[in-house]
Amino acid sequence: MNDGPQLTLYGYWRSSAAYRVRIALNLKGLSYEQQPVHLVRNGGEQHSETFRSKNPQGLVPVLHHGAHVLTQSMAICEYLDEQFEQYPLLPADPVARAVVRSMALQIACEIHPLNNLRVREYLRGHNHAALDVDRWTRHWITAGFGAIEKQLVQRAGEDTDFFGNSPGLFECFLVPQVYNAERCGTDLTAFPQIRHITASCRQLDGFIVAAPENQPDAVIK
Repeated sequence: MNDGPQLTLYGYWRSSAAYRVRIALNLKGLSYEQQPVHLVRNGGEQHSETFRSKNPQGLVPVLHHGAHVLTQSMAICEYLDEQFEQYPLLPADPVARAVVRSMALQIACEIHPLNNLRVREYLRGHNHAALDVDRWTRHWITAGFGAIEKQLVQRAGEDTDFFGNSPGLFECFLVPQVYNAERCGTDLTAFPQIRHITASCRQLDGFIVAAPENQPDAVIK
């Protein structure tokens, strides 16, 4: 449990970026309050003046910690790791830290931006059928996962269930992206390392509690 000012996370149950932060908070054993921001209802609550005052980008997640307002999932996860010592999300060795950051950033910068809600809505708004949008999404996820899979195969300690000895920053980013991949019907057969790590993570309480279907604002259809 964390001491000091309450942590409040503004997110949306299906947002993979907010999902990453929920995992990080849970792995570190931090208590936090959730404030749902519905990204679809009424044109998207993220566009309201109230929310834009917290994040001018109109994106989730947003983390309040006392007087501090933080945005962008990578920055939030690293802030939590630096602010709260328990359960480090990054290894101590500088090279290993850089490698983990690289793996997480491949998801955050190279895969996710091409298939997030804003991109999908833009494509649909320019007369792209839903099937075309899903095909676009699957293409970029498959390309990105192909590169990550090769790096996982080459990693040291291939007999472990995670990228390192325990789940950390990389897994915070990987599992939500696999969730996105599954939602749009991506064939993950060619990625056994990704599937194995994800399956191992999904057995842990921190990941179970963070899962989209277990969020207070979840609407399962």
